[in-house]
Amino acid sequence: MLSRVADVSLDELIGEIGRCRSAAEDLLAGAADAAAVERARVELLGARSGRLKAIQKSLSAVDPSQRRDAGRHFNELKDWLAAALAAAQERVAARPERVVPIDVTLPGAAAPLGHVHPITQTIRRVEEIMARLGFESVDGPEVEDQWHNFDALAIPPEHPARDPLDNFFLAVARGAEPLLLRSQTSTVQIRVMERRRPPLRIVSLGRVYRPDTADATHYPMFHQVEGLLVEPGATMAHLKTTLRLLAVGFLGPGVRVRFRPSFFPFTEPSVEVDMEWGGRWVEMGGAGMVDPAVLAAVGLDPETVSGFAFGLGVERIAARRHGVADIRDFYRNDVRFLRQF
Repeated sequence: MLSRVADVSLDELIGEIGRCRSAAEDLLAGAADAAAVERARVELLGARSGRLKAIQKSLSAVDPSQRRDAGRHFNELKDWLAAALAAAQERVAARPERVVPIDVTLPGAAAPLGHVHPITQTIRRVEEIMARLGFESVDGPEVEDQWHNFDALAIPPEHPARDPLDNFFLAVARGAEPLLLRSQTSTVQIRVMERRRPPLRIVSLGRVYRPDTADATHYPMFHQVEGLLVEPGATMAHLKTTLRLLAVGFLGPGVRVRFRPSFFPFTEPSVEVDMEWGGRWVEMGGAGMVDPAVLAAVGLDPETVSGFAFGLGVERIAARRHGVADIRDFYRNDVRFLRQF
């Protein structure tokens, strides 16, 4: 390789070009894979220490009368190197990958398989039970406006349920109206009654959001099962029968259900629903006859149709079925816990 820049003769330059070409032929012929070809490329064409770069620097030391011929020999080498590298890259790319032999007589390694989350299992089971009772499963958006989340459900502006501290209001808005993450799946009932006329038998299961303290029985995000029946002649007896059939279908014949008087803005009369299974009563949700104001808000005549609605916490009924003391365990993603279901 040329060791100095000054006073380089044309013969010296041509000799160095020949040595560079011979070295390139040896490097590329011995390159068995793409990594080896890349190493050869760096050695030959590297921007700092490559052989071609060193020859290029020596061109300025050739006698001016011979630089034209020196430049021609340099360009021929440069073009040859580019073509040789491209050919080597194509050669290693076309070479089939080495196939590792497999002994098909050896026992296979079983891959770990997952399964459906217990909350999803609960949702599917409830949908199946309600389908046998004639209820259609429906869904709705999780980002809601205040009309569907509050106004249409007869929740007045001064009601504590509308307090910003008890809801997840969003920084975006539809026009001038604030949006929020739905605090109940009752919003789906309103959307269905706006589009369809009675008779209606629907059940909605989905996520709802409330800034509840994260403890053994509360979580800021949880799931609700919401049922609605609207048709002429619906009574509280139909509501009680439906909830008892749901409880027996999900928890078994040993479950007991009781109803305690309560108050909800969107039902009248209203009840709290408790279930006893395994020796302990637990509040599961609320229910009642649909308030006439709610029916009127969606264009139905309370004088000709009536209905009932109920809402139960999916995590709560799942916890009762599986004997889970803390609903937060459903969301900790501890595989040891989830494998039990």
